[in-house]
Amino acid sequence: MGRIRDIATQVIDTEANAILGLKHLLSDDFTKVVELILKSKGNVIISGIGKSANIAQKIVATLNSTGTTAVFMHAADAIHGDLGIIREDDIVFIISKSGETPEIKVLAPLIKIRNNKLVAIVGNINSFLAAEADYVLDVTVPHEACPNNLAPTASTTAQLVMGDALAMALLQCRGFSSEDFARSHPGGALGKRLYLRVGDLCVKNAVPMVKDTDIMTDVIMEISEKLLGATAVMKNDTMVGIITDGDLRRMLMKHTQIDIVRASDIMTSNPKTINRNDLVVNAFDIMQSNNITQLPVMDNGKYVGMIHLHDIIKEGII
Repeated sequence: MGRIRDIATQVIDTEANAILGLKHLLSDDFTKVVELILKSKGNVIISGIGKSANIAQKIVATLNSTGTTAVFMHAADAIHGDLGIIREDDIVFIISKSGETPEIKVLAPLIKIRNNKLVAIVGNINSFLAAEADYVLDVTVPHEACPNNLAPTASTTAQLVMGDALAMALLQCRGFSSEDFARSHPGGALGKRLYLRVGDLCVKNAVPMVKDTDIMTDVIMEISEKLLGATAVMKNDTMVGIITDGDLRRMLMKHTQIDIVRASDIMTSNPKTINRNDLVVNAFDIMQSNNITQLPVMDNGKYVGMIHLHDIIKEGII
Protein backbone atom coordinates (compact mmCIF):
# COMPACT_ATOMS: atom_id res chain seq x y z
CA MET A 1 0.00 0.00 0.00
CA GLY A 2 2.79 2.42 0.91
CA ARG A 3 4.58 1.77 -2.37
CA ILE A 4 1.44 2.55 -4.37
CA ARG A 5 1.04 5.86 -2.56
CA ASP A 6 4.70 6.62 -3.24
CA ILE A 7 4.17 6.04 -6.96
CA ALA A 8 1.18 8.38 -6.99
CA THR A 9 3.13 11.02 -5.07
CA GLN A 10 6.02 10.80 -7.50
CA VAL A 11 3.70 11.21 -10.49
CA ILE A 12 2.07 14.27 -8.93
CA ASP A 13 5.45 15.81 -8.09
CA THR A 14 6.77 15.17 -11.60
CA GLU A 15 3.78 16.78 -13.27
CA ALA A 16 3.68 19.67 -10.80
CA ASN A 17 7.33 20.44 -11.52
CA ALA A 18 6.66 20.25 -15.25
CA ILE A 19 3.87 22.84 -14.90
CA LEU A 20 5.96 25.16 -12.76
CA GLY A 21 8.73 24.95 -15.34
CA LEU A 22 6.43 26.50 -17.95
CA LYS A 23 6.76 29.88 -16.25
CA HIS A 24 10.40 30.00 -17.30
CA LEU A 25 9.58 28.92 -20.87
CA LEU A 26 7.11 31.70 -21.59
CA SER A 27 8.44 33.99 -24.28
CA ASP A 28 7.25 37.05 -26.17
CA ASP A 29 5.60 34.66 -28.60
CA PHE A 30 2.87 33.99 -26.03
CA THR A 31 1.92 37.68 -25.93
CA LYS A 32 2.14 37.94 -29.70
CA VAL A 33 -0.16 34.95 -30.16
CA VAL A 34 -2.78 36.40 -27.80
CA GLU A 35 -2.65 39.73 -29.64
CA LEU A 36 -2.86 37.95 -32.99
CA ILE A 37 -6.02 36.09 -31.96
CA LEU A 38 -7.63 39.22 -30.53
CA LYS A 39 -7.12 41.05 -33.84
CA SER A 40 -8.10 38.12 -36.05
CA LYS A 41 -11.43 37.90 -37.87
CA GLY A 42 -11.05 34.15 -38.25
CA ASN A 43 -11.27 31.11 -36.00
CA VAL A 44 -8.63 29.28 -34.02
CA ILE A 45 -7.98 25.84 -35.51
CA ILE A 46 -6.18 23.39 -33.19
CA SER A 47 -4.68 20.15 -34.43
CA GLY A 48 -2.68 17.27 -33.06
CA ILE A 49 -2.31 13.52 -33.19
CA GLY A 50 -2.41 10.82 -30.54
CA LYS A 51 -2.65 12.12 -26.96
CA SER A 52 -1.92 15.63 -28.21
CA ALA A 53 -5.14 15.42 -30.22
CA ASN A 54 -7.04 14.69 -26.99
CA ILE A 55 -5.49 17.77 -25.40
CA ALA A 56 -6.32 19.82 -28.48
CA GLN A 57 -9.99 18.91 -28.13
CA LYS A 58 -10.07 20.03 -24.52
CA ILE A 59 -8.38 23.35 -25.34
CA VAL A 60 -10.90 23.90 -28.13
CA ALA A 61 -13.74 23.32 -25.67
CA THR A 62 -12.24 25.76 -23.17
CA LEU A 63 -11.75 28.45 -25.80
CA ASN A 64 -15.27 28.10 -27.14
CA SER A 65 -16.75 28.41 -23.65
CA THR A 66 -14.75 31.53 -22.83
CA GLY A 67 -15.33 33.72 -25.87
CA THR A 68 -12.86 32.51 -28.51
CA THR A 69 -14.29 30.51 -31.40
CA ALA A 70 -12.17 27.39 -31.95
CA VAL A 71 -12.34 24.24 -34.06
CA PHE A 72 -10.57 20.89 -33.62
CA MET A 73 -8.89 19.33 -36.64
CA HIS A 74 -7.21 15.93 -36.29
CA ALA A 75 -3.78 15.98 -37.91
CA ALA A 76 -4.28 12.65 -39.70
CA ASP A 77 -7.70 13.65 -41.03
CA ALA A 78 -6.35 17.06 -42.07
CA ILE A 79 -4.03 15.58 -44.67
CA HIS A 80 -6.89 13.43 -45.99
CA GLY A 81 -9.39 16.17 -46.68
CA ASP A 82 -10.12 18.07 -43.47
CA LEU A 83 -7.84 20.93 -44.47
CA GLY A 84 -11.01 22.33 -45.98
CA ILE A 85 -11.95 23.43 -42.46
CA ILE A 86 -9.36 26.18 -42.61
CA ARG A 87 -10.34 29.59 -43.94
CA GLU A 88 -8.23 32.57 -44.97
CA ASP A 89 -8.11 34.41 -41.63
CA ASP A 90 -7.89 31.35 -39.38
CA ILE A 91 -4.96 30.84 -37.04
CA VAL A 92 -3.75 27.24 -36.87
CA PHE A 93 -2.23 25.63 -33.79
CA ILE A 94 -0.45 22.28 -33.94
CA ILE A 95 0.24 20.50 -30.66
CA SER A 96 3.02 17.92 -30.50
CA LYS A 97 5.57 16.70 -27.98
CA SER A 98 8.26 15.78 -30.48
CA GLY A 99 7.28 17.99 -33.40
CA GLU A 100 8.61 15.26 -35.66
CA THR A 101 5.70 12.86 -36.33
CA PRO A 102 5.07 12.01 -40.02
CA GLU A 103 1.62 13.57 -40.07
CA ILE A 104 2.96 16.82 -38.60
CA LYS A 105 5.75 16.95 -41.19
CA VAL A 106 3.14 16.77 -43.94
CA LEU A 107 0.63 19.10 -42.31
CA ALA A 108 2.82 22.01 -41.23
CA PRO A 109 4.10 22.95 -44.72
CA LEU A 110 0.55 22.76 -46.09
CA ILE A 111 -0.55 25.31 -43.51
CA LYS A 112 2.27 27.62 -44.55
CA ILE A 113 1.40 27.25 -48.25
CA ARG A 114 -2.11 28.50 -47.44
CA ASN A 115 -0.57 31.58 -45.76
CA ASN A 116 -2.28 30.91 -42.44
CA LYS A 117 -0.34 31.80 -39.33
CA LEU A 118 1.00 28.66 -37.64
CA VAL A 119 1.48 28.38 -33.88
CA ALA A 120 3.35 25.39 -32.43
CA ILE A 121 2.69 24.14 -28.92
CA VAL A 122 5.65 21.84 -28.88
CA GLY A 123 7.92 20.03 -26.46
CA ASN A 124 11.01 20.22 -28.68
CA ILE A 125 12.00 23.69 -29.84
CA ASN A 126 14.62 22.21 -32.17
CA SER A 127 12.03 20.15 -34.03
CA PHE A 128 10.67 20.34 -37.57
CA LEU A 129 7.40 21.80 -36.28
CA ALA A 130 9.11 24.54 -34.29
CA ALA A 131 11.15 25.53 -37.34
CA GLU A 132 8.04 25.73 -39.53
CA ALA A 133 5.93 27.69 -37.06
CA ASP A 134 5.49 31.46 -37.01
CA TYR A 135 5.20 31.34 -33.23
CA VAL A 136 6.39 28.75 -30.73
CA LEU A 137 4.91 28.06 -27.31
CA ASP A 138 7.48 25.91 -25.55
CA VAL A 139 6.06 23.08 -23.42
CA THR A 140 9.26 21.10 -22.94
CA VAL A 141 9.27 18.90 -19.84
CA PRO A 142 12.32 17.35 -18.17
CA HIS A 143 10.80 13.89 -17.85
CA GLU A 144 7.50 12.11 -18.25
CA ALA A 145 5.82 10.77 -15.12
CA CYS A 146 6.10 7.36 -16.77
CA PRO A 147 9.07 5.47 -15.28
CA ASN A 148 10.12 4.51 -18.80
CA ASN A 149 9.82 8.13 -19.94
CA LEU A 150 7.47 6.98 -22.69
CA ALA A 151 3.75 7.37 -21.86
CA PRO A 152 2.63 10.99 -22.44
CA THR A 153 1.89 12.27 -18.94
CA ALA A 154 3.82 15.34 -17.83
CA SER A 155 4.06 16.47 -21.46
CA THR A 156 0.31 16.39 -22.07
CA THR A 157 -0.32 18.09 -18.73
CA ALA A 158 2.03 20.88 -19.79
CA GLN A 159 0.19 21.21 -23.12
CA LEU A 160 -3.12 21.46 -21.32
CA VAL A 161 -1.89 24.11 -18.91
CA MET A 162 -0.44 26.18 -21.74
CA GLY A 163 -3.83 26.01 -23.44
CA ASP A 164 -5.56 27.12 -20.25
CA ALA A 165 -3.12 30.01 -19.89
CA LEU A 166 -3.89 31.06 -23.45
CA ALA A 167 -7.67 30.82 -22.92
CA MET A 168 -7.60 32.80 -19.67
CA ALA A 169 -5.39 35.50 -21.16
CA LEU A 170 -7.85 35.88 -24.05
CA LEU A 171 -10.81 35.85 -21.65
CA GLN A 172 -9.43 38.69 -19.56
CA CYS A 173 -8.27 40.72 -22.56
CA ARG A 174 -11.75 40.45 -24.07
CA GLY A 175 -13.42 41.42 -20.79
CA PHE A 176 -15.45 38.20 -20.94
CA SER A 177 -17.97 38.51 -18.09
CA SER A 178 -19.96 36.09 -15.96
CA GLU A 179 -23.02 37.02 -18.04
CA ASP A 180 -21.14 36.07 -21.21
CA PHE A 181 -20.20 32.79 -19.59
CA ALA A 182 -23.83 32.09 -18.71
CA ARG A 183 -24.86 32.57 -22.34
CA SER A 184 -22.36 29.86 -23.32
CA HIS A 185 -23.52 27.49 -20.54
CA PRO A 186 -27.31 27.82 -20.35
CA GLY A 187 -27.90 24.15 -19.57
CA GLY A 188 -25.31 23.62 -16.85
CA ALA A 189 -25.31 24.37 -13.15
CA LEU A 190 -22.71 27.10 -13.63
CA GLY A 191 -24.87 28.85 -16.18
CA LYS A 192 -27.99 28.53 -14.08
CA ARG A 193 -26.27 30.25 -11.20
CA LEU A 194 -25.71 33.22 -13.49
CA TYR A 195 -29.05 33.53 -15.29
CA LEU A 196 -31.87 31.65 -13.50
CA ARG A 197 -34.26 34.08 -11.83
CA VAL A 198 -36.49 33.53 -8.81
CA GLY A 199 -39.56 34.18 -10.94
CA ASP A 200 -38.59 31.29 -13.23
CA LEU A 201 -39.05 28.88 -10.31
CA CYS A 202 -41.78 30.37 -8.15
CA VAL A 203 -44.17 30.51 -11.11
CA LYS A 204 -44.27 26.70 -10.97
CA ASN A 205 -45.52 26.74 -7.36
CA ALA A 206 -48.86 27.46 -5.77
CA VAL A 207 -49.27 30.83 -4.05
CA PRO A 208 -50.11 30.10 -0.39
CA MET A 209 -51.81 32.90 1.52
CA VAL A 210 -54.18 33.41 4.45
CA LYS A 211 -55.75 36.48 6.02
CA ASP A 212 -54.34 37.79 9.26
CA THR A 213 -57.69 37.05 10.92
CA ASP A 214 -57.90 33.42 9.78
CA ILE A 215 -58.02 30.70 12.43
CA MET A 216 -55.46 27.92 12.70
CA THR A 217 -57.60 25.37 10.87
CA ASP A 218 -57.47 27.60 7.77
CA VAL A 219 -53.73 28.12 8.16
CA ILE A 220 -53.03 24.39 8.53
CA MET A 221 -55.17 23.59 5.50
CA GLU A 222 -53.43 26.21 3.35
CA ILE A 223 -49.93 25.06 4.24
CA SER A 224 -50.89 21.41 3.71
CA GLU A 225 -52.59 22.00 0.36
CA LYS A 226 -49.94 24.26 -1.17
CA LEU A 227 -47.05 21.91 -0.21
CA LEU A 228 -44.47 24.62 0.43
CA GLY A 229 -44.23 24.38 4.21
CA ALA A 230 -45.31 27.97 4.69
CA THR A 231 -47.92 30.57 3.84
CA ALA A 232 -47.94 34.32 3.53
CA VAL A 233 -50.23 36.26 5.85
CA MET A 234 -52.18 39.01 4.12
CA LYS A 235 -54.00 42.14 5.34
CA ASN A 236 -55.83 44.25 2.79
CA ASP A 237 -53.88 42.68 -0.11
CA THR A 238 -50.56 43.42 1.60
CA MET A 239 -48.27 40.74 3.00
CA VAL A 240 -47.75 41.40 6.70
CA GLY A 241 -46.05 38.16 7.74
CA ILE A 242 -45.29 34.51 7.14
CA ILE A 243 -46.22 31.31 8.97
CA THR A 244 -44.13 28.16 8.53
CA ASP A 245 -44.85 24.62 9.57
CA GLY A 246 -42.29 25.18 12.32
CA ASP A 247 -44.42 28.05 13.64
CA LEU A 248 -47.40 25.69 13.71
CA ARG A 249 -45.52 23.08 15.76
CA ARG A 250 -44.42 25.70 18.27
CA MET A 251 -47.99 27.02 18.50
CA LEU A 252 -49.37 23.54 19.21
CA MET A 253 -46.90 23.17 22.09
CA LYS A 254 -48.24 26.39 23.68
CA HIS A 255 -51.98 26.32 22.89
CA THR A 256 -54.55 23.61 23.45
CA GLN A 257 -57.46 25.64 22.11
CA ILE A 258 -56.25 26.42 18.61
CA ASP A 259 -59.64 27.72 17.50
CA ILE A 260 -58.95 30.96 19.37
CA VAL A 261 -55.54 31.53 17.78
CA ARG A 262 -55.39 33.74 14.70
CA ALA A 263 -52.79 33.88 11.97
CA SER A 264 -51.58 37.27 13.19
CA ASP A 265 -50.87 35.75 16.63
CA ILE A 266 -48.13 33.40 15.45
CA MET A 267 -46.85 34.91 12.21
CA THR A 268 -43.34 36.29 11.76
CA SER A 269 -43.73 39.96 10.87
CA ASN A 270 -41.44 41.58 8.29
CA PRO A 271 -40.03 38.27 7.01
CA LYS A 272 -37.09 37.95 4.66
CA THR A 273 -38.25 38.25 1.04
CA ILE A 274 -36.77 38.07 -2.45
CA ASN A 275 -37.65 39.97 -5.62
CA ARG A 276 -38.90 37.83 -8.51
CA ASN A 277 -36.16 39.29 -10.77
CA ASP A 278 -33.33 38.37 -8.41
CA LEU A 279 -31.06 35.46 -9.20
CA VAL A 280 -31.99 32.13 -7.63
CA VAL A 281 -28.48 31.86 -6.22
CA ASN A 282 -29.19 35.04 -4.20
CA ALA A 283 -32.30 33.41 -2.78
CA PHE A 284 -30.20 30.44 -1.70
CA ASP A 285 -27.68 32.73 -0.01
CA ILE A 286 -30.48 34.40 1.99
CA MET A 287 -31.92 31.02 3.01
CA GLN A 288 -28.54 29.69 4.04
CA SER A 289 -27.50 32.76 6.03
CA ASN A 290 -30.86 32.89 7.87
CA ASN A 291 -31.35 29.13 8.29
CA ILE A 292 -34.71 29.13 6.51
CA THR A 293 -36.13 27.06 3.66
CA GLN A 294 -38.77 29.36 2.12
CA LEU A 295 -38.85 32.92 0.87
CA PRO A 296 -41.89 34.97 -0.12
CA VAL A 297 -41.40 36.35 -3.62
CA MET A 298 -42.23 40.00 -4.29
CA ASP A 299 -42.89 42.02 -7.44
CA ASN A 300 -43.00 45.80 -7.02
CA GLY A 301 -43.84 45.35 -3.36
CA LYS A 302 -46.63 42.87 -4.02
CA TYR A 303 -46.55 39.26 -2.83
CA VAL A 304 -46.65 36.95 -5.89
CA GLY A 305 -45.53 33.55 -4.63
CA MET A 306 -43.09 31.42 -2.67
CA ILE A 307 -39.75 29.82 -3.49
CA HIS A 308 -38.58 26.78 -1.52
CA LEU A 309 -35.09 25.40 -0.97
CA HIS A 310 -36.19 22.19 -2.69
CA ASP A 311 -36.89 24.17 -5.87
CA ILE A 312 -33.27 25.30 -5.94
CA ILE A 313 -31.90 21.84 -5.18
CA LYS A 314 -33.95 20.33 -8.04
CA GLU A 315 -32.27 22.72 -10.48
CA GLY A 316 -28.85 21.42 -9.44
CA ILE A 317 -27.56 24.89 -8.61
CA ILE A 318 -26.14 23.86 -5.24
